[in-house]
Amino acid sequence: MRSLLFATAAAVFFPLSAHASPDDDGPDPLDEVVVTATRLPAIVADTPGARVIDRETIDRRGAVFAADILSDVPGLSVVRSGAFGGVAQVRMRGASPGKTLVLVDGVPVNDPAEVNGAFDFSGLELSDIARIEVLSGPQSSLWGSDAIGGVIAFTTRELDGRAVEAEAGSFDTARGRLAAGVSTDRYGFGAWVSHFDTEGISAADAADGNPEADGFTSTTAGARGRYAFTQAVSVDGAMRWTDSEAELDGYPAPAFVLADTADSQISEQWSGFGRLRFDALGLSHQFSVSASDIARETEAAFPSAFEADRQAWRWQADGEAAGVAFVLGAEREESDGSLSTGLTEELGVTSVFATARIEPSDRLSLSGALRFDKTDDFGSKTTGRVSTAFDAGGGVTLSAAYGTGFKAPSISQAVCDFCFSSQPFPVLRPETATGYEAAIGWASADGRLEGRATAYRLEVEDQITYVFDPATFDSYYVNVAETATDGVELEGRARLGGGFDLSLAWAWSDARDETTGARLLRVAERTGSATLGWTGERRSAALTVRAEGDMPDAGGTTREGFVTANLNAAYELTDHVTVTARIENLADETYQQLVGYGEPRRSGYVGIRLRY
Repeated sequence: MRSLLFATAAAVFFPLSAHASPDDDGPDPLDEVVVTATRLPAIVADTPGARVIDRETIDRRGAVFAADILSDVPGLSVVRSGAFGGVAQVRMRGASPGKTLVLVDGVPVNDPAEVNGAFDFSGLELSDIARIEVLSGPQSSLWGSDAIGGVIAFTTRELDGRAVEAEAGSFDTARGRLAAGVSTDRYGFGAWVSHFDTEGISAADAADGNPEADGFTSTTAGARGRYAFTQAVSVDGAMRWTDSEAELDGYPAPAFVLADTADSQISEQWSGFGRLRFDALGLSHQFSVSASDIARETEAAFPSAFEADRQAWRWQADGEAAGVAFVLGAEREESDGSLSTGLTEELGVTSVFATARIEPSDRLSLSGALRFDKTDDFGSKTTGRVSTAFDAGGGVTLSAAYGTGFKAPSISQAVCDFCFSSQPFPVLRPETATGYEAAIGWASADGRLEGRATAYRLEVEDQITYVFDPATFDSYYVNVAETATDGVELEGRARLGGGFDLSLAWAWSDARDETTGARLLRVAERTGSATLGWTGERRSAALTVRAEGDMPDAGGTTREGFVTANLNAAYELTDHVTVTARIENLADETYQQLVGYGEPRRSGYVGIRLRY
């Protein structure tokens, strides 16, 4: 059964002759298989730290941007500096944002010019996304640097037909999407464009006397295509472009506290890939070239402009021999980014990797991965990961994993951008990580109930941080001895009957600096969410309640905990026309995700979807 499932996953997501229509509102038949993030298809229940969010879940949740739904994933801490267009970053299991690798259609899109090399989720709109795969824990053995905390992989939709979507609501918000495509067994091509515009709210909390609204406008367009010359030879590719403008609030003189200002930031980002697939020597080969580019320009009292790009060349071969499924590969990645001085610096790494899985019996599977990375500037590093899953019977699955990771200094860290010192700057070492996790899962025989509990520990040594010495006014980057996060993640799902279903998630995270014992910033100790859904013949609805406990923030402050709720509903007027409605912050809660930055009060939106 497992071999059949893996083969099905490979047939849908890898060979281009596969036929798929992610615009179909039906459930994703592969929602229990994680494909991109693991390189080798893996069953979610057998893979600790793995989760899949399919298109149906995105629609039912009413999520517009990635940050709206990633907050529901246990072990992920999502914070943003302003509700619309404010920088949104993700910490996985307490690791800093630069340790989360983000992929769009397999293309790394982290920002090399960002201080930590982190990705900003604020403008990642979900209307063209078919599925999101989350893989927590060190994944450097699969993806190299940037994956100490884990991987979040987005896959765009393959289109078959035409679609028009529109929505309007509070804060003069309007968004729309146009999409069209064709999909057959041999070829497929589609293109889309979406637009979001809002007057927004004050990024600086309006409750603190800051009434000026900060707007946000974003346009995303993309295309993807595939063509199979024969069953053994095919090509595919995709491109995604986003242009956005966000009005911001800053820290004006002379008080230098967060307040209404006329600051703004314009961002433009594109990513894409081209890939050739062919069968030879008993293996399925892939040669791909991918690239991403981002430009940011900030208008403020101290204006700035940054641009960065990265390219990757990859060969990968999939095969199976003697009952062992495996992937072999080699890649070269180069990135460059601008600094505050206006200069540009470059980093590069050459890598080889291998991952394999064997099933000694129908109840036991063993997986392993090994990777060697040679950086141009910071030496070489070998990382590995092993995992196992055992079917204990009675619907119980036991699984565990151990992995190592590393992260080379970012461009800003490597040259000590924004540093000031009369002494030589410290020589930085790559950060390294070790992760352990164990999980127990259970599913009822009829599939109506399922749950999983995961316990983990993530240790990061030589973590890089920016420090300021008030005695000398020196500021620079330095390696911290060690940070660690111990945590527990609980999740469950139940089909309750009568069209109702319930999803629960809860996480406890003890993230701390092992040198000082202090809690790591911007990681809430306790988070949780619950979604109660209902599906009728033509109607559906979902109520999501999310809670976060107190969280340490910058400057010795504490962000107070909160509870908020969202309600989303849809009604299919015909097979082609659906009307939608959603209410955000149902209880009109006053809360913050970061100290000083307010979130919207109760707001409502109505929309329509046309599909042919």
